[in-house]
Amino acid sequence: MRRCGISWRGAGRSCPRGAPEVSIAAVALTPFHVAVQVRDLGEARRFYGEVLGLAEGRSAPDWVDFNMYGHQFVCHLNSELGAQGRIGLHVNPVDGHGVPVPHCGVVLELRAWRELAERLRRHEVDWVIEPHTRFANTAGEQSTFFIRDPSGNALEFKSFRNIATPLFAK
Repeated sequence: MRRCGISWRGAGRSCPRGAPEVSIAAVALTPFHVAVQVRDLGEARRFYGEVLGLAEGRSAPDWVDFNMYGHQFVCHLNSELGAQGRIGLHVNPVDGHGVPVPHCGVVLELRAWRELAERLRRHEVDWVIEPHTRFANTAGEQSTFFIRDPSGNALEFKSFRNIATPLFAK
């Protein structure tokens, strides 16, 4: 299926006049870049490196980046948060749970998602929503969980029952 911009098979929408058509099969997904604020870089290094198991990349006195499953995740020091400060938690209801907003994360293969969930169960993490499956028996069926880092940044890790199914299928 082709549609405007980069899309998934089966999205089924035509392009406005002059908009480029691109098939997802013809375009490789590229890494995203997300930057969050943290209260302490050492604490962030321990959480993202030791707890989540992410490899550290480049760094400077006020930031450090991590390889989040091939994506660039950067922690920037915000000294205004203070030693015990945290980003506030706002949630919106989704499938009976309070989903934190904003949040970011990664879609993983089911085996990798399960391994990460087990890894986090062995650590003391701030679970916002514990591992579970939602939207069962629908095109959007997914296993998901939400955690917060020590500075309060919300992270979601999810896996679709069939990862080959388009993320945006209805």
